[in-house]
Amino acid sequence: MARRPMVAGNWKMYKTAGEAVVLVQDVAELVDDVWDKVEVVVCPPFTDLKSASTVIELDKLTMGLGAQDVFYEEEGAFTGAIAPRMLADLRVDYVIVGHSERREYFGDTDETVNLKVKAVLKHRMTPIVCCGESLAVRDAGETEGFVRGQIAAGLAGLDADAAAKLVVAYEPIWAIGTGRTPTPEGANDVCRTIRATVGAMYGPPAAMSVRVLYGGSVKPENAGMFFGEPDIDGALVGGASLDASSFSDIVHAARP
Repeated sequence: MARRPMVAGNWKMYKTAGEAVVLVQDVAELVDDVWDKVEVVVCPPFTDLKSASTVIELDKLTMGLGAQDVFYEEEGAFTGAIAPRMLADLRVDYVIVGHSERREYFGDTDETVNLKVKAVLKHRMTPIVCCGESLAVRDAGETEGFVRGQIAAGLAGLDADAAAKLVVAYEPIWAIGTGRTPTPEGANDVCRTIRATVGAMYGPPAAMSVRVLYGGSVKPENAGMFFGEPDIDGALVGGASLDASSFSDIVHAARP
């Protein structure tokens, strides 16, 4: 089964609303020739979502819009939190859930990731569910078991159709922003484990449909090596997504 490659840019805590407009337009111009072959998604900060959404709509861009996080309650006295329906109202397509930085700095757990996944799906958006191990876990040879546990807990209680539409991003913590990366073969082994875990939970069709991305110091120079692996369906890109030219090069590398 052919899965459409995806390249999603996680802008993290960079870019103002005005800067977001420029970056979206610059990216759109550079990837105009691959819209039909690679799904391109930008994930700006909450404060940029409205401006990015407006550009995508007015310029009729075939570009997905993603948020970097969400809270799982519908509404309430949760100062600083963003509800899923608020994102849906801005025509957000994807929501990053469980990124390691949210886990490390803001207390996300496998249990809250699961709540967020369900909340995102309820509002007809697609979660990009992050998983990945620390250097200590990797050095102990426990990567695959650790990642299996994250997926089993984070995706618990879904139905098979919902699971099939998910995006999962494997982001080894030790590779994020460090310039270090696993070998493409090593990354593919973990992505295969993720797919097998989804299959064990929700059946082979879901396993074949779910898209599994690699993230962690993805650059134009190494992207093609990862995209050549059979179980890697694209990338969740951090720092390189802040430069339109670099991001475009990664998108082009993902073209089948």
